Amino acid sequence: MDDNKKTKVTFSDIELSRQLFGEQNSNLRKIGDAVGVAIHARGNSVFIQGDPIAASLAQNVLKQLYSLLKSGYPVYPNDIDYAVRTLSKDDRIQLRDIFMDTVYITSKKHAITPKSPAQKAYIDAMRNFDIVFGIGPAGTGKTYLAMAMAVAALSKGQASRIILTRPAVEAGEALGFLPGDLTEKVDPYLRPLYDALHDMMRFEKVSNLMQQGVIEVAPIAFMRGRTLNDSFIILDEAQNTTSEQMKMFLTRIGFTSKAVITGDITQVDLPPDRSSGLVQAKNILQDIPGIEFVFFSKSDVVRHKLVQDIISAYEQLDASKTEAGHP
Repeated sequence: MDDNKKTKVTFSDIELSRQLFGEQNSNLRKIGDAVGVAIHARGNSVFIQGDPIAASLAQNVLKQLYSLLKSGYPVYPNDIDYAVRTLSKDDRIQLRDIFMDTVYITSKKHAITPKSPAQKAYIDAMRNFDIVFGIGPAGTGKTYLAMAMAVAALSKGQASRIILTRPAVEAGEALGFLPGDLTEKVDPYLRPLYDALHDMMRFEKVSNLMQQGVIEVAPIAFMRGRTLNDSFIILDEAQNTTSEQMKMFLTRIGFTSKAVITGDITQVDLPPDRSSGLVQAKNILQDIPGIEFVFFSKSDVVRHKLVQDIISAYEQLDASKTEAGHP
């Protein structure tokens, strides 16, 4: 009995099937390599050969990506990686429920959508809860998706302003030792927030809104003594807030405001004698109704695939050093 019998899948729309297959069948090769099967195309049909479980996964990926194309969703090469990763973990997931949930259309007409179940849960949490914590490694879209939700809320009139904040420096906020005036000292630490903002809105519009005070980007120390009503507030790199800073921030939130707190609790840069406000918040706030925590893992990383390969290479290096007894 041949366990590697061929599975045939035929797609009704020839033009959409060409988009699915990719230029010179590049998408099929990508799926085949990722899943571990051989995929060949003939006309608007594909033939999948390999382990039955892997072949079933490849078939599921192809059919769901085709369904996305039929719905008008433009499938990009990175979407194939996300689709394989998601359906490998749970073949019952419907990619349409994730990929078709458009959060915001950027000034360059690019649709910002979730790319994993955790990202979808994060977006739903921001829609339904006033305080949301997004905790997980870098590259999982925590800040970017929060920024997209903030810009969307502003454009729909659901918030009258956006406030973006983060700890100004790794070990507290000792800005006095840095050269330049306050703006010059603070800007380098806030640059990732500016970058995400400019990715979604035209530079001129961002500048105008900042001049009007509709968008504010500031270090967390600037939050002290304020009450923030009718605002969408994002605290980024929250693992580097102290317990006092986190308490101060959370108690600034006023009526009809939303707050999103993001961070990676494995990358705390505070001195050893200072505890992380994010770690403490995770330990004491999870049972409070109205506050939602969403946790991300490495499988939710949405950066270039090479970034994942680089992270894995360094992890292997660290593991080999540990086994050899080197620090």
